Amino acid sequence: MNGRCPNMAIEVTGLRKAFGERPVLWDLDLSVAWGESLVIFGANGVGKTTLMKVLSTQARPDGGTVSVAGVRRGRNDGLIRRTIGVVGHGGMLYEDMTCRENLVFYGRMYSLERPGDRADEALGWVGLEGRSGQRAGTLSHGMYKRLSIARALLHDPRVLLMDEPEAGLDQEALELLGGLMERWKDEGRAVVMTTHNLDRGLAWGQRVAILSGGRIAFQGDRDSLDVARFRGVYRRYVAAAQ
Repeated sequence: MNGRCPNMAIEVTGLRKAFGERPVLWDLDLSVAWGESLVIFGANGVGKTTLMKVLSTQARPDGGTVSVAGVRRGRNDGLIRRTIGVVGHGGMLYEDMTCRENLVFYGRMYSLERPGDRADEALGWVGLEGRSGQRAGTLSHGMYKRLSIARALLHDPRVLLMDEPEAGLDQEALELLGGLMERWKDEGRAVVMTTHNLDRGLAWGQRVAILSGGRIAFQGDRDSLDVARFRGVYRRYVAAAQ
């Protein structure tokens, strides 16, 4: 990473977000250090995607403070977008363009030097070098997800935000994604991932948390975690959300 970095990659205090009269997140506190991978678990509908959209500047918070890479959400959201990579439920890809054309387009948007070379490199990261000339709209769901991961990593972001990125990926792609997450963490960057897959999240996360009732209801370090107890806690939170 170039330049000075704040102590925390992500700092959230008292976050509130509602849709109409329905509160989704309230008084949520969260911090993620550089060089840390955090996996957030939660039942469907508890606000995991909403939280990721707030962190990635796709949704405005209703209250509280949110800082990403030392930049506070608000008037400087453009700076945040240049420092993050986002893998969400939508691929943010142009389906009539080829895989390579999509990545070259984003490379130019980020003012990368030699965007074509960078696009070829990113396609190699996700095992799509043989499909560079294929239109994105003709890819299988798993291959499309691979391309969206390449797009997220293209500009060398310092913070990687992934909302259930493993959905639809085959075993080879899952191993690629796990390796990329580990590399990102080892390079001193930060990774935040949401999932409801306990086995996958426990394998990939350095720190784990449970989102329930609009807040981070539980968090702990993976290495010191009693996995059996954690599974029981998670099941109780999921049952309470139903």
